[in-house]
Amino acid sequence: MLLWLMGSLKDRTPDDALVALPFILTGCGLLLATRNGLDALSLGEDAARSLGVDLVRLRMLVVGGTAAAVGAAASVSGSIGFVGLVVPHLLRPLVGHEPSRLLLPSALGGAALVTAADLVTRLVPTTQEVMLGVVTALIGTPFFLMLILRAQREAL
Repeated sequence: MLLWLMGSLKDRTPDDALVALPFILTGCGLLLATRNGLDALSLGEDAARSLGVDLVRLRMLVVGGTAAAVGAAASVSGSIGFVGLVVPHLLRPLVGHEPSRLLLPSALGGAALVTAADLVTRLVPTTQEVMLGVVTALIGTPFFLMLILRAQREAL
């Protein structure tokens, strides 16, 4: 239970990943199909609607794709926080602010962050086992505090 609540890749096998893979690929496919709609939606709902985007269909695809991909990944690894929040913010200056350009780099960046955090949990000697979700929280919490402080400064 603790492994799932705090997130861990400990004792996971390739078979675990193979069980989740069809759902993750389906979710990623649905999300990639929404690229143009997400770009239009970044202009606002009214602008997206005037550009011919079916907002109900777009929402269903985004929610369904996200649920499939995240649900399958969480079923294998447990709850690992901050990855989906930190990585897009870090990559946005590098790839631009269009959601369509951010989807694939965010997925790859998230995989890299989880891999790096897992390496930290396995290689850094500690007296007690450190869970993967704790490492990502140690990265994400200061990052978001910095974003909040920056937003407050810009609002003044």
